[in-house]
Amino acid sequence: MRQALKLYPDSHCDGVTAIAVDVAWLRTGVLLLSYELTGDIDELRLPPIAAPTRADELWRHTCFEAFIRPGSNPAYFEFNFAPSTQWAAYEFDGYRSGMRAAETAAPRIDTRIGPTRLSLQATLELRALPPGPWRLGLSAVIEEANGRLSYWALAHPAGRPDFHHADCFTCEF
Repeated sequence: MRQALKLYPDSHCDGVTAIAVDVAWLRTGVLLLSYELTGDIDELRLPPIAAPTRADELWRHTCFEAFIRPGSNPAYFEFNFAPSTQWAAYEFDGYRSGMRAAETAAPRIDTRIGPTRLSLQATLELRALPPGPWRLGLSAVIEEANGRLSYWALAHPAGRPDFHHADCFTCEF
C-alpha cells in the first residue's frame, strides 16, 4: 500500500519533489516500510552511514518516522529511522505522555542514495506489539544543506507540525 507524504503547509524544501512510503507485511508480525524520496539529493544534509545503533534525537536531522497506534488505544509507538542506519523506538501511554524506550528488536535499515533518489527500507519486528488493526502515522523530517528543516506527513493537524497528533494517524493497517 503506497502512501504519499505531504509537505507541512508552512514548510519549504528546495531539495525534495516528493516522498512516498510503501507499507507491506513480509510475514506475520514483520512490517516493511519503504520510504522513497525524490529530488536533488545534493541539496540535502544527510548523515553518513554508521553502525545500526539506537540513538536519540534523530528527528533533529533527516529522519523517517512511523507512529503506530494499536486499535483505539491512546497508547502508541514511535520509530525513527535515519539514513545513517541509526534508529530509535519509543512507547507512549498517550499523546506525548509517558515516553520511554520501547523494548523492541532493532529494525533492519537499508539505505540507497543516488543523485535524484534516496530510498530507505526499514524492517520492523512487531510481534511484541498489541494486535492490530493499527493506525499508522508516517512522516519525515528533511534537513537541507543550508540547515533548514521541512516536515512531511500523511496529514498535518492545524497549528505547528506535530507528528504525535491523532490527526496524523490516517493509515489503517
